[in-house]
Amino acid sequence: MKMKPLSNIIGKHETEAIEWKTSLSQINEIINTVVAFSNTKGGKVFVGVSKSGQLLGVQIGKDSIERLTNQISQHTDPKVHPRITTRNISEKEMIVIDVTRSADKLTLAFGRPYIRVGKSTMKMSKDEYERLILEKHKEKLQFDKQICDKAGLKDIDWEFVKKEFIPLYEKSSGKKIAGTPESLLESLGCVKNSRPTNAGIILFGKDPQRFFMNAYIALARYGTEDVDVKRLDYKEFTGNLFQQIDNCSKYIKDNISAMSQLRKGRIQREDIPEYGWFSIRELITNAVCHRDYSNIGTKVIIKMFSNRIEFYNPGGLQKGITPKNIAEMQFSRNPIIAKILAKVEYIEELGEGWNKILKEHKEHPLRPKLPIVQTDDYAFLVNIYSTKDKFVEQEEAVDLSERQKKIISYLKTNKKINTTSCAHLLDISNDTALRELASLKSKGLIVKKGIGRATYYALK
Repeated sequence: MKMKPLSNIIGKHETEAIEWKTSLSQINEIINTVVAFSNTKGGKVFVGVSKSGQLLGVQIGKDSIERLTNQISQHTDPKVHPRITTRNISEKEMIVIDVTRSADKLTLAFGRPYIRVGKSTMKMSKDEYERLILEKHKEKLQFDKQICDKAGLKDIDWEFVKKEFIPLYEKSSGKKIAGTPESLLESLGCVKNSRPTNAGIILFGKDPQRFFMNAYIALARYGTEDVDVKRLDYKEFTGNLFQQIDNCSKYIKDNISAMSQLRKGRIQREDIPEYGWFSIRELITNAVCHRDYSNIGTKVIIKMFSNRIEFYNPGGLQKGITPKNIAEMQFSRNPIIAKILAKVEYIEELGEGWNKILKEHKEHPLRPKLPIVQTDDYAFLVNIYSTKDKFVEQEEAVDLSERQKKIISYLKTNKKINTTSCAHLLDISNDTALRELASLKSKGLIVKKGIGRATYYALK
């Protein structure tokens, strides 16, 4: 509270931030008001002024201020240490107790909480006090708001912030960043007291896995419908969260199939992926955004099977949210991380991601099976399902011969075929095989790759 000239205050009425006390004999009431100011917006207690605002003056002894300071400290919890000064007006002494607002608004006087309502000091209600306690504990428990242990500003990848994040942020917000990169990250909750928070390290750290060893995505790809002894591939996507999302999304898109189809009323063929692009990216982002990072023994796991993709992240749904109502309810275990990803359009704001995933499935030309969600107190699992088994139905509409259907079926499993292997597959001559492959290429279903003897064909 800025101090107005006392001549403009004395003689006025008490307010939300001003309280008059006639003498130090009202010490209990003074302490209660100090706590009320601390729990509200701060304020000043003037000792030596009547209730009507008339300056009376107060007798100030040698140890008066020290005793007052000690009494306030002894009877408040956590201890309040206001600024206490004396003022002399018209040869009359008065004491001014300047109180600042408490950070958590949970200060007690004689074991009881007080708040300032208008010009009155009132005891806080039990419900309000319990609500504030709950908020305080939530704040302490909220992982992404906490300062990252042993990390400093040198552990932030400032080049990434300047060259990658800020341009993306400015493009998404339509506003030019005026402050420094550090002030921007501070405003976003990624830097606190000149140190990075957990969110700051996970989103912008040079090496987030140094501080959170399992803060990465592990991906296994199988050629069957279940976990097999032999994997086709295994990848770990590390780095900051943006890099994990981008690199993992690209890998999955590069390793799923698409069917080329001539849609009614269109001139060019259209590539129809076996999975929706939006669903893949949104589920990857959801997994890394909402996972329980405080559980350092687990990581995000994605498994690609021949008929589905499985997304697993540690940390169950919040109480009250179920697989049935997940599209209608909002949930964010890491609100700072979620807010920043939403600001640069990596994730949907307002909890709309699930609605869009379901919409994409319902509008997909091949009508995939809707996602299945499984959850408990410790984990969250989503399965999305391939439409590759419906490619054949669409291919039949393109008028394929039995030989050509056999080639397409072979390519779905083996990824590529050349003239010789095609001839062996169909038990025909190389010239006939070449004609079948050329026909499929002209229909836009396969593409020719390589040159000379290294020539082969793959699904488009």
